[in-house]
Amino acid sequence: MTRHQPEPEPQRQPEPDTGRDPAAPAGRAAPAPDPAELPGGAAVEAEGIGLKGPRGWVFREVTVEAAPGSVVALTGASGTGRTCLLLALTGRMKLTEGEARVGGLRLRKQAAAIRRTAALAHVPGVDDLEPSLTVGEHLRERVLLQRRYGTAPLAALKAALRSPRQRRADARRVHDEALAAAGLDLATLPKGPRTAVRDLERLERLRLCVALALIGRPRLIAVDDVDLKLSAPLREEAWALLASVAASGVTVLAVCGEAPAALPGDVPLVVVVTDRATGARTAEEAPAEPAPKADDTDETEKETADALAETGRA
Repeated sequence: MTRHQPEPEPQRQPEPDTGRDPAAPAGRAAPAPDPAELPGGAAVEAEGIGLKGPRGWVFREVTVEAAPGSVVALTGASGTGRTCLLLALTGRMKLTEGEARVGGLRLRKQAAAIRRTAALAHVPGVDDLEPSLTVGEHLRERVLLQRRYGTAPLAALKAALRSPRQRRADARRVHDEALAAAGLDLATLPKGPRTAVRDLERLERLRLCVALALIGRPRLIAVDDVDLKLSAPLREEAWALLASVAASGVTVLAVCGEAPAALPGDVPLVVVVTDRATGARTAEEAPAEPAPKADDTDETEKETADALAETGRA
């Protein structure tokens, strides 16, 4: 009886590297990474953007160019659309004209994705703190909300598979990192974490708002009225706080009455001066502003109030 020898298997030639994910279907390239999930700060690029409200243009012809990890100071007279510009650049208001990109995302097409990467730290009338709640209650609430609604599906699934002890440790770590980045020491408060928000000083409240925003690990945070009702030393502390956040890689948008000449640590500073006549200009292009008339101020404040009301309803 003759035994048949098994035929040798043909050698496989190595497949050329096409840059495609092997698990992806044939003929379809692997999807590009989502810019919203990329680490680091978000670059802000805007060219000729404008927002028109029921009473006319709130701002127009705005141009902004800021690198990741910069502080963008939006300054100008009251009623010139500073807050609306802040909300528009974070995806909370819909532009009427122009085009902008935040972190590589198109503002007019991907506003929802931008809202997931840009957090509001202190915008009165939009994200007000509850005065009767304590500091600790605000922090615990934000950690729970972030874990439930602010996490990507895959990350939420991985977190659900961890033990309760590990989840508590992760929440405590995020909590402590946010407080450290905002420079808020709970031990220095009158009643520690049980201090009510109504009992906080203005700078302490700003630090709490920044800490709450950083819990979500955003790429960009927005702060309104940074220097409102602050003395000169407290203004320096507020800008030093924002500079430290930017130095960690998070881009900062800040509305202010007067922009600083420079920031500590050589943090990049971009100044945009809003103007009713021409929308917005850079600090070098802005001329000396004449005193606004009372009628003009009232009208522009009404336009801003209408726009903020529309944002609140959204």
